[in-house]
Order: sequence, then structure tokens, then C-alpha cells
Amino acid sequence: MLDRDGFRPNVGIILLNQKNQVFWGKRIRTHSWQFPQGGIDRGESPEQAMFRELHEEVGLQPEHVRIVARTRDWLRYEVPDRFIRREARGHYRGQKQIWFLLQLTGYDWNLNLRATDHPEFDAWRWNDYWVPLEVVVEFKRGVYEMALTELARFLPRGEQPRNRYLRGGMRNREGEREGERRELRGPDAGLEPTRSALRTPWAPGNLPMALPPGASFDPEPPSGTI
Repeated sequence: MLDRDGFRPNVGIILLNQKNQVFWGKRIRTHSWQFPQGGIDRGESPEQAMFRELHEEVGLQPEHVRIVARTRDWLRYEVPDRFIRREARGHYRGQKQIWFLLQLTGYDWNLNLRATDHPEFDAWRWNDYWVPLEVVVEFKRGVYEMALTELARFLPRGEQPRNRYLRGGMRNREGEREGERRELRGPDAGLEPTRSALRTPWAPGNLPMALPPGASFDPEPPSGTI
């Protein structure tokens, strides 16, 4: 479903934990990381599409989150021709998105990347609010920056992140990794991280005590582009 200008209606989701960190998902069978997003079906409102995508991509139900804010207007990005199917070239231009800022009111273990039989992600992590734009595919960077900037003023009270975009990769000055990652290891993987994982130098004592279904802890997530 395209509008008259060739843009497909879409929703983007910025999911916060209690530390104002954001959910960062790794696309299945790739090293690309991004926010959850998905198209708006005919007859759906943006909010209805958001809750559907939230369940399909990360397994959460409406009772697990609170809507904090949404962008006022559509944010658009154009997709380069090399990423567009040949039959769609000439009439499909890209996506127009309404972005939602959500607060997780449930627990980390409520997330389930296998809520459907067509998962979008195979790993996830919590990342600083100002995500490193260099790991976002170039044609989406403008929309990510606009959405994060517009919604930053609605962040719940607490430690407010500095308005910055990291350009030096995912390592801090001592080479430590920021954020947390959960990666699927199979349906029978345990829910509890190891003691050594709980004492990682970059997040001492800050990790949750359980992981999503089928997940295990990996302290060294690879960087990538999406």
C-alpha cells in the first residue's frame, strides 16, 4: 500500500528500559542492527500497527509497555534503487513512518524473538539512547536522528542521555563494550546468565537475572550495518 508519492506507511518503535536505554535488534542471519519497524496494513491505525509489530518482532503485548510519545508527523526516507525490487522501481520511493516511544513496564524475559514463525531478529541488546549512526544503513540515518531528537524530550525522568551520536564505534575509551546482548542459541538454552557474564566490566551489577526464551548472554556483540 503506497501513497500518491510512492511512500509506504510504516511505524518505527523505540523501546526503553528503566535506564532509558533502547532495544537494539540484530536482523536474523546478519550482523545488522536496528529498531523494530514494520508496515501499516490497510485499515490499521498507526497505533494498531505498532502493537502488532511489537508482538511479531519482539513478542511483547500491550500490557508489557506504556506509550510515552509519538512523532507529530510522518518521517520519510527514500530507498536507493539498488535496494528496490526491479518490478517496484519507478513507483516505490521509500517509507514514511510514525515513530513511537515506549517504556517497558514488564521484564526483559517478556521479550520473545520467536513469538511468530517468521522472526525478524535473532539477537538483541540494550543500547544507549543516542545510538551510533554509523551502524545504521546510510539512507535511514536521517530518520533515526529526527525520531530520536523529537522524542528525546519525552524521556522519563532519570539519567538523561547526552544529545550526541557516537561516531567511534561501540567501544568506549578503555575498549569496553556498551550495552547488553542476548543471542538465540536454540529452544533449550537456559534462561540464567553465567556468574562471569554478570561481572562484565562494562555493566557491573546492572544485568537482569533472566533472558528471553531461547536466549543466552554474549558480552562481545559484533558491530554491523543495517
